[in-house]
Amino acid sequence: MIRPARPEDVPVIHRLVGELADYEKEPEAAVATRAQLHAALFGEDPTAAAHIAEHVPDDGSPAVVAGFALWFRNYSTWTGNPGIYLEDLFVRPELRGRGYGKALLTELAALCVERGYDRLQWWVLDWNTPSIDFYKSLGAQAMDAWTVFRLDGAALQALGERAG
Repeated sequence: MIRPARPEDVPVIHRLVGELADYEKEPEAAVATRAQLHAALFGEDPTAAAHIAEHVPDDGSPAVVAGFALWFRNYSTWTGNPGIYLEDLFVRPELRGRGYGKALLTELAALCVERGYDRLQWWVLDWNTPSIDFYKSLGAQAMDAWTVFRLDGAALQALGERAG
């Protein structure tokens, strides 16, 4: 049901990233290309990894991709150990409620345990109450005392140009 992504999964992962962007009401923000995604996951120096949830229909027809988790390793100076940052978790709406999201998170938690990582963390939009409720049901804690900051676009360019 859950397996590491393979190079031939890139087109469907790319499509699901677009579906996730639609769900999060930012379709114009998802501009990554298939080539960029392939390089990030399977290039010479991969910067991310992904897992696929496969749905096998009861009628015996071929398995279809139900969803995916795309993640990368991070590091905590407080614990002194790596962790996993979950960039995207998405299950197709018509296949939700069948345990695929939980199975993907369980797989990533197992990787953390196996590798001695201290944390599995991610962001969720504050309006996405179905996901928030789901994450809390798994024992995840909201980090409400923290505010996310981002530099991108012109602000990133301007600050970067100030470097020595």
